[in-house]
Amino acid sequence: MYLFFWLFVFIISLVVLIKAADYFTESSEKIGIDLKIPPFIVGIAIVSIGTSLPELATALIAVSKGQTEIAVANAVGSCVANILLIVGIASIVAKKMSIKRSLINLDLPLLATATTIALFTFSDQIVTFREGVILMITYAVYTFYIFSSKHERKILNHISDKKESSHEKKDLKNKLKKIWNFKPKVEIGVILTLIISSFFIYLGASYTVESIVNIATILNIGTALVAMSAVAIGTSLPELVVSVGAVRKKKYEIALGNVFGSNIFNILVVVGLPALISDLKIDNLTYIYGIPFLIAATILYIFSGISRKIYNWEGMMYLILYLLFITKIFGIV
Repeated sequence: MYLFFWLFVFIISLVVLIKAADYFTESSEKIGIDLKIPPFIVGIAIVSIGTSLPELATALIAVSKGQTEIAVANAVGSCVANILLIVGIASIVAKKMSIKRSLINLDLPLLATATTIALFTFSDQIVTFREGVILMITYAVYTFYIFSSKHERKILNHISDKKESSHEKKDLKNKLKKIWNFKPKVEIGVILTLIISSFFIYLGASYTVESIVNIATILNIGTALVAMSAVAIGTSLPELVVSVGAVRKKKYEIALGNVFGSNIFNILVVVGLPALISDLKIDNLTYIYGIPFLIAATILYIFSGISRKIYNWEGMMYLILYLLFITKIFGIV
């Protein structure tokens, strides 16, 4: 009976956490649209961060309660779910996802670099304060490159590929001045939504961690197992909703950009920020199964990104691999 009670608390708190993050993301997305940010950037910088708030909130609360192994397990499990589960389902729904934007010059190298740096910090099964700083600096550099890249500036400011004349440069200067002085009208309701949803994100995350610890204790299993499976899937639901919704509207850039941004945010910020508070332990289950699957999933995703097309048969392959991942961490096979 005690188990069912905490399962109920887990489900309710996770629903509250996800729904609050959804409202937070919706408000943030409105701001992005008002600023006329390109779709891929909306996905990679705004939607992805908003949909990754459940992971971050869960990690921070877990660390505050001394359950540091939950942070890395949840981040790794969510990254694997984002690629194998979410991209898999989105590809099957779309039948064929294709994007015009080339990912090979900037996005894929950034994803590969961020993942590699994170893996180095995981190698000794502990993430220290110093390594947390490295991860956060890496995310800051990543954000800088995303927003200052020549390609994105051209999209944002509608600059042609040809060399600008002195007159064109003057026009560009005026445009930049207008952007600098631009003051978007933000409704009071949007601000209130951000504040209220932030509170419920904290509340949902707090009870989610509490229920994880109790369920793991009752079933005599590691908290990392629950975090890497049930919590990872649950906290990845916002990404699933966003990606599938974008695919149905044929906005493939947002769907893929969401996963790109979420994974980089998870491995750098969801791990890096809590590490600034306390050293994070990496349990054997995450180290033996979670990290290898993260590497494999990232490599597969990079190859799919190079072709700029993901077919439904690839999506099915992704889902099969995710099923294998779940069976492995539960010791079924």
